[in-house]
Amino acid sequence: MVRVINFFCFAVSAFACLALYHVSEQTRVVRAELRVVEHGITQERQVSDTLQAEWGRVAEPSRLQRLAEAQGVEDRPSVELASTALLPRRGDNLVPDAELRSASAIVATPAEAGLMVGSPESGR
Repeated sequence: MVRVINFFCFAVSAFACLALYHVSEQTRVVRAELRVVEHGITQERQVSDTLQAEWGRVAEPSRLQRLAEAQGVEDRPSVELASTALLPRRGDNLVPDAELRSASAIVATPAEAGLMVGSPESGR
C-alpha cells in the first residue's frame, strides 16, 4: 500500500513539474512578444512626433501666406455660419447666388484653374 501511495505522490510531483515548465515557457514566449510590441510602439511614437513637428512646420501661417501670395490667391473674407438654421433650404431662392459663391473655398479646384490632374502644369 505504501508503494502505491509513493508512486501516486511521485506521479503528481512529475505532473506538477511539467505543468510549471509549460507555464514558464509560455511566459518566456509572451515576454518576447511584449518586447517586440513595445519596440514597435516606441518606433511609432517617434514617427508620430516627427510627423507632428513636420506638420507644425508645413502649417505655419507665415509659410501659408507666402504660398498663397506666390499662387496669386486673394485674401477674401469667408462666411462663417454660427448655426445650421442659417443654411439655405433646398429650393429657397432667398439668398442670391453671389452670396453663396463668396462662401465657397478660397482656393480653386484644378478643374476651375484649367489644370488637369496629373498634367505637367499641376505639378503632380
